[in-house]
Amino acid sequence: MIVVLTGGTGGAKLVQGLALILPPAELTIVVNTGDDLVWWGLHVSPDLDTITYGLSGRLSIERGWGVDGDSFHCREAMGSLGSPVWFQLGDRDLATHLVRTQLMTAGRTLSQATEHITRGLGIGSRVLPMTDSTVETRVMTPQGELSFQEYFVRDRFRPEVSGVRFAGAEQARPAPGVIEAIECAAAVVLAPSNPVTSIGPILAVPGIREALLRTRAPAVAVSPLVGNAAVSGPTGNLMRSQGLPVSLEGIIRCYDDFLDLLLVDSRDALNAAGNELFNVPLHASNIVMKSESEKVELARQTLLAAHAITPRDRTTLKRHEA
Repeated sequence: MIVVLTGGTGGAKLVQGLALILPPAELTIVVNTGDDLVWWGLHVSPDLDTITYGLSGRLSIERGWGVDGDSFHCREAMGSLGSPVWFQLGDRDLATHLVRTQLMTAGRTLSQATEHITRGLGIGSRVLPMTDSTVETRVMTPQGELSFQEYFVRDRFRPEVSGVRFAGAEQARPAPGVIEAIECAAAVVLAPSNPVTSIGPILAVPGIREALLRTRAPAVAVSPLVGNAAVSGPTGNLMRSQGLPVSLEGIIRCYDDFLDLLLVDSRDALNAAGNELFNVPLHASNIVMKSESEKVELARQTLLAAHAITPRDRTTLKRHEA
């Protein structure tokens, strides 16, 4: 089994590539829920939705989120009635949030609701939220503390960031199946998602990082950077807010206690060829996925690198310090 830890857009592309070359039952995806929010009274899980839409062939390629070809008539009507509309939900997208909210209001967990939705969308792979507990990514700015969606969507990640915290993480527990999947995996892949606000919340849930230290599976990460810039989004600003350099070194420092190999962009080949940082080998590939064939090729390269690497003895490594 291949286990992927992922957030939304960039991670969804790699997950789509892996789904095209692996049998569905051999792929388990653990998804960030720190971005979840209640919108118009509905429980919305943006990263879970992006992954499920990507796996089911419904994801909008143009936007990278939401349902392909969706309309926004409800949003327009809500706006005309004075409701906030800065967070966009499409009409067909609403069905997912309505079903999730109905199930959770009736006592189902987020994991159970996710299983119901993925089964309804015909997905054969296992999609797991990182936790059934409430964990909220909070972004500190000069204007005050913001939810991630306020920072990312409403304010278009313009505010200066002084810090990030994961409210509720200390009391959270991994969702059922997460720890077992990591411990039994043939390989663990960290998708090219933001290491601070996409992968960071997953690792903040007690027990998940410890499972990554225990597993005998190789842990391979795909960098979200090309050179010293993010492929997309505010990754650079968020890394700087954590005192991390916006570089391969910064990515490795996020995962230093369990990472066995980092895939980097081929344009960083001079840094990657025959090189390593902090005893972590670097493998060069094209990490910018603009087409289905590029998604498949990066997935193939990721699996080849994972199968070729021997996991380090993690018992001898210095433990990560937040």
